[in-house]
Amino acid sequence: MGVAEKSAEAAASYVSMEAEIPEVLYRGMKDFIGEHPHWDQYRVMSSALAHFLFQNGCEDRAVTERYLNDLFSRRDP
Repeated sequence: MGVAEKSAEAAASYVSMEAEIPEVLYRGMKDFIGEHPHWDQYRVMSSALAHFLFQNGCEDRAVTERYLNDLFSRRDP
């Protein structure tokens, strides 16, 4: 597989998403990211989505791995 094919495959594994969320959730996410600089909005949303899918019966291995990795990752001191 060539470099261009690998790049296209990697790009296909991500989906750009735009969503409106309630102001209270936005402020909560903004405050959390401010207190935990190793997190960003993409990691927060990805983690939240994996958590939701796992808790609601999704059996995809990648979703389960993401959920468990976030659940057991070390947090800021």
